[in-house]
Amino acid sequence: MPVSVLSQPKNAPVSGHTCFHCHDVCPPVPNGGEDRLRIGDKHFCCQGCQMVYEILNTHNLCEFYELDKNAGQSLKSQKFAKSYAYLDDPEVQEKLIEFQNGQTIQVTFYLPQMHCVSCIWLLENLCKLDAGVTHSRVNFLKKTTTIQFNADQTSLRKIAAMLASIGYAPDINLGDVDGPKRPKMSRRLAAQLAVAGFAFGNVMLFSFPEYVGMTRETDSWFSAAFGYLSILISLPVLLFSERDYYISAWQGLRNRQLNIDIPLCLAFLSLFGRSVYEILSHTGAGYLDSFAGLTFLMLIGKWFQQHVWHQLSFERDYKSYFPVAATLRSGDEETSVPVSRLVPGDIILIRSQEVIPADGILLKGSARVDYSFVTGESEPVMVQNGERIFAGGKQIGESIEIALTRRVSQSHLTKLWNNEAFKTNAKGQVTQLADAAGRYFTYLILAFGGGAFVYWWMQGDMPTAINAFTAVMIVACPCNVALAIPFTLGNILRILGRHRFYLKNIRIVEAFADINAVVFDKTGTITNVSQQEMRFQGQPLGYAEKIAIRSLVRHSAHPLSRRLYESMPEVPTETPEQFEEIPGLGIRGVVKGLEMRIGSAEFVEADLTTFKKLSNLERPGGVFVSMNGEILGHFEVKSRYRDGLAQVLAFFSAPSKPHRFIKPVKFQSNNIFLLSGDQDHEAAVLTSFFPEADTMLFNRSPQDKLEFVKKLQRHGQHVMMLGDGLNDAGALRQSDLGIVVAEDTNNFTPACDAIIHADEFARLPKFVRLAREGVKIVNLSYIVALTYNGIGLSFAVAGALSPLVAAVLMPISSVSVVLFGVGMSNWAARRVLR
Repeated sequence: MPVSVLSQPKNAPVSGHTCFHCHDVCPPVPNGGEDRLRIGDKHFCCQGCQMVYEILNTHNLCEFYELDKNAGQSLKSQKFAKSYAYLDDPEVQEKLIEFQNGQTIQVTFYLPQMHCVSCIWLLENLCKLDAGVTHSRVNFLKKTTTIQFNADQTSLRKIAAMLASIGYAPDINLGDVDGPKRPKMSRRLAAQLAVAGFAFGNVMLFSFPEYVGMTRETDSWFSAAFGYLSILISLPVLLFSERDYYISAWQGLRNRQLNIDIPLCLAFLSLFGRSVYEILSHTGAGYLDSFAGLTFLMLIGKWFQQHVWHQLSFERDYKSYFPVAATLRSGDEETSVPVSRLVPGDIILIRSQEVIPADGILLKGSARVDYSFVTGESEPVMVQNGERIFAGGKQIGESIEIALTRRVSQSHLTKLWNNEAFKTNAKGQVTQLADAAGRYFTYLILAFGGGAFVYWWMQGDMPTAINAFTAVMIVACPCNVALAIPFTLGNILRILGRHRFYLKNIRIVEAFADINAVVFDKTGTITNVSQQEMRFQGQPLGYAEKIAIRSLVRHSAHPLSRRLYESMPEVPTETPEQFEEIPGLGIRGVVKGLEMRIGSAEFVEADLTTFKKLSNLERPGGVFVSMNGEILGHFEVKSRYRDGLAQVLAFFSAPSKPHRFIKPVKFQSNNIFLLSGDQDHEAAVLTSFFPEADTMLFNRSPQDKLEFVKKLQRHGQHVMMLGDGLNDAGALRQSDLGIVVAEDTNNFTPACDAIIHADEFARLPKFVRLAREGVKIVNLSYIVALTYNGIGLSFAVAGALSPLVAAVLMPISSVSVVLFGVGMSNWAARRVLR
């Protein structure tokens, strides 16, 4: 229950207490004075910390302190009177707000103070501090919090002030909201590195009596004085530079898990404790130079890892764009341009089922927007002309025109793509191995270190026992095993993005190693829609009928609709009175009083038996058209298949070569399938590509495609599916690896795992080989790491490895694994993609 501040008794003078919130030393209370910074037995260093405790206590959120004893932030230097009034400015809000639907608003704040699991817990329970907050989600690695709130109950200004009042003042920089944010070195890490480097250099300087051969007996004053100074300088290293390691180790122990930071902390403490004992007892010079040097080198390794990873992430988020295009309107002309070229002020056309790539203002059309990619709510939202419309929404219904107010944010699209709703929990072989290494390696390190200590202690050699124990704790590290995955596969991800094959995350790179069944959609996937020929068969079309047809297909993003629209450039368009698109079937609507249906024979209710006699076609197919319930005919489609299709199918049909470091993938020709919603009039032509009769399935609805993928998975198959992302989004999401083929269209869908530009389709086998090479490189990295650990442990256990040498070897091993993974993956890319 909350504790009432008013119910507390008068407090006696106190001093020497630590702040209950941030653990800083509390200021002394004057004799005879009253300690106003106290609630019960809890003391505080400032009014800010006391206020935060009162807020948390009032809302029953004191579990914050139980999750991490060092969770609180010192608030002495923070000014709660800091004004956030500028957040009430509509222009400022427009830059910060990511999404708004009525009174529901979404915003993301950068909170640099976030540092532990308690921070995550508190920030994801903001709804208990402000009833207007409906949802909050933390990205700990990027130190951001995405907050959804009700504008009727709270405001952007109030939320920012509330965050500041509990120690998480948002770092708001309006200048770079839309621009690329270059990765910067963490200020905290820079300070920790500076302190450790300063201590390392000065402790080595103070150790010069030992280096020049002075003896403790003849120069005791120098030895003692410099020893005490070394202890004084090393204390900030222990308390500040190594603080993150101690916090991580303590959190692991609280959760009954032994993480890799525990052996490191034991090494730090054993080195520091032994050194202090030797200096104070005048029995030796200690190893504080090794202690500070170990910390300095560990932090350098940590900085290097962050720097490389940030560079990979920056290129992914800001330098390589999805191979997705949008329709740009300039006067009466419509052109397809890459989303990376769009700028504020451009007017773009969004068709039915297309995703809005950037924020804008609705200019024309009836907008029914599905924001499920952003908020998780699938109920379409009606947007009126002149109102703001947000990136990530999917238009349902007729096409709309939007004037962009922001550039396309690749980082925002990536964030949508990696939404929790579209993530898979499946882990690849290499990730499972890394998880196992992280679980068991720490136990082995402690066992080896403890065994070495006991052995040398029983031999009566305590200095060697401590040396051996410390060296084992330092030199043996599973970090290099864990680092192999993100850096090697992250570099593969970056390289593939440069070649217009964009993967969602590094887990998708792993997934290629397990695929043993491939499913292809037909239209827009294996066919080149821009080169398809369309010819009408049936009653001659009148001018009014052509206008009606072109006016309806203009609003559809389906490849055949786009091709049909482009095949009649001389025909003008009208705004339909009604429009509806049924995925997998067709479109219907009313144009100038004509009720039209365009789509499959089933959809337009065509009698194929009668139609065969009228058209003299044995197997009529294509796009059927009816007007006011009467069948007019159909557009016969002559498909042009993509270049390299035969080679792509041959690659997936052939068994992969065995490799000692990766499980072989067994492909069979009957594990390659074609699923199509079209008629089977092209079955004879496709037989040359799919010789097995039961591997070609026609007249399949989106639900049929989804059920087929599920059936394959129930039979133990790992399925990769290639589609256009329109009528097969459900099947793409269900598959183990879903790839959208983009051909100058806006068919981006977060439900897929990868997007490949249509021009790169023939190179898909090379991309798959490179992904599998990445997995092999990770496995090779494991062998390198285990070899290093084996050699290092053998020397450490034997007492032949000093802690300082171990301190040098540990970051070198981590850096070498990173360089090995990145270098080998670059070499593999040059070899495979040439």
